[in-house]
Amino acid sequence: MARNNRKLTESDFVMFNVVYEDGALSSNRKVPLTEIDGAADTAGAKAVIEAQDRDIAEKSGRPRGRVKTIERVKRK
Repeated sequence: MARNNRKLTESDFVMFNVVYEDGALSSNRKVPLTEIDGAADTAGAKAVIEAQDRDIAEKSGRPRGRVKTIERVKRK
């Protein structure tokens, strides 16, 4: 079976804006399409972003607030 070795491109991601409970905004967060169930899957994207935040917090030693809302960025 052949392996797909191509690199991910910009179209392989869906972008989301995230607002945290403390009012902080994180714009254009990339979520791989392979990690969610379609481009409109905000619940799956929220889980991926929270996992990314935990990983970043672990490496930086600075915890991130809880996600309040998540919204898909519309393409131009």
